[in-house]
Amino acid sequence: MHKTTIHSSLRKSICFCASLLLTSIATLPSAALADETCMSPYMAKIVGQEDYVYVWTLGAEGIGDEQDKLVTVDVNPASPKYGKVVNSLSVGGRNEAHHSGLTDDRHYLWAGGLDTSKIFIFDVHSDPAKPKLHKIIDNFVKASGGVVGPHTTYALPGRMMITGLSNDKDHGGRTALVEYTNSGDYVATHWMPTDQDLGGAVKSGNLADGYGYDVRALPRRNVMITSSFTGWNNYMMNLGKLMGDAEAMKRFGNTVVIWDLHTRKPRKILDVPGAPLEIRCAWGPLNDYCFTTTALTSKIWLIYEDDDGEWQAKAVADIGDASKIPLPVDISISADDSLLWVDTWNDGMARLFDISDPFNPVEIQQNKIGAQINMLSQSWDGKRVYFTSSLLANWDKVDAPEGEDLQYFKSYTWDGEKLNHQFSIDFLAENLGLPHQMRFGAYSLYGKSHPDIAASAMPPTLIPSNDVMTNSGGR
Repeated sequence: MHKTTIHSSLRKSICFCASLLLTSIATLPSAALADETCMSPYMAKIVGQEDYVYVWTLGAEGIGDEQDKLVTVDVNPASPKYGKVVNSLSVGGRNEAHHSGLTDDRHYLWAGGLDTSKIFIFDVHSDPAKPKLHKIIDNFVKASGGVVGPHTTYALPGRMMITGLSNDKDHGGRTALVEYTNSGDYVATHWMPTDQDLGGAVKSGNLADGYGYDVRALPRRNVMITSSFTGWNNYMMNLGKLMGDAEAMKRFGNTVVIWDLHTRKPRKILDVPGAPLEIRCAWGPLNDYCFTTTALTSKIWLIYEDDDGEWQAKAVADIGDASKIPLPVDISISADDSLLWVDTWNDGMARLFDISDPFNPVEIQQNKIGAQINMLSQSWDGKRVYFTSSLLANWDKVDAPEGEDLQYFKSYTWDGEKLNHQFSIDFLAENLGLPHQMRFGAYSLYGKSHPDIAASAMPPTLIPSNDVMTNSGGR
């Protein structure tokens, strides 16, 4: 029997105890917190209403100032500016703006450019409504020893772990993890294992390709997990040209790597064919598993620790019709580990899977969001879900069918049965560019109140993260 199928009475007892603990902690006068369910477990959670969503946005020729920018959207329904862009901060030029991540203290947002390999560090705590550009790291390639394309910026205690997508030797997919301090100082480069240098890792299958993409941590298991994508030569190529290039299509990652979190050494390489992208791990204290989806084969994979303490990978569900290339991109797991949102870029669908049995996900819903779709973020309480549209500048569609949005930020509520649209922002009509990844902000993180909301309004309830309470690990 898998460890995830624990006895129901034990589960109820654990849930009851956790509930009592949460109730007690909620009465404390102050605590740290964080946001959506895909964030680092070293950060606490915004369990109530977030105030802002920060959208890292690609500049595009002919659109506004044509620069990459951080766009701030007010998403608090109690605010008179609800549903409006309240700030836009351009960074100069186009860098292929892509992913972003907050430091463990949530004071700074790190946002990377996949083309120029620059990292822009924004101060989001001094004035959450108006982030400031605090620092630019422009020597990432040189400092790291040749890593290109900073992708995931992931918070560890006092550190930011950054996944690369490429290298400066051949601009292919072989790459590394790069570690920085919160203040932006280079610490170390940890190269992905390859057949030429396994770095002490064990191959569980046939592959050790050295590719990278995402990273997540399970602290209680002393584990980091990385996935794999493709190099600069491919992700900067026009999508139609790429898909017509048989050799280029062979240059995608097919592995997930299990790392020792403390030593930063690779332990085991798992074969996961088809470009496994985002990794999302369960939050429950007894749920030692994570999910990923493969972009090229449209499958959900479960990465799990078996009864012998060995990490394994298993394809557990199909996503739509693979022959139609739905191209699963972003995923998000609910805080109670029961649901998994899966965005499929090519058909603009947000699909919902019941993952109460992680070995047998079942699709229970499809929602058409736009002509294309990429990132999604959901609130910790599961009541709000946000979507953006852009994937990569040279991969995005250039036209939308009548009645479908192409480049957007969309806000929905989730009532447990269906998505309910609240508002949309057309980033093309607003001359903002191509919206990519989202991160949440809240005044309550810093002991402040939203300036546009009446002083009598109660701030959201704050509680520490699950890891603070249970040492559960999370993502």
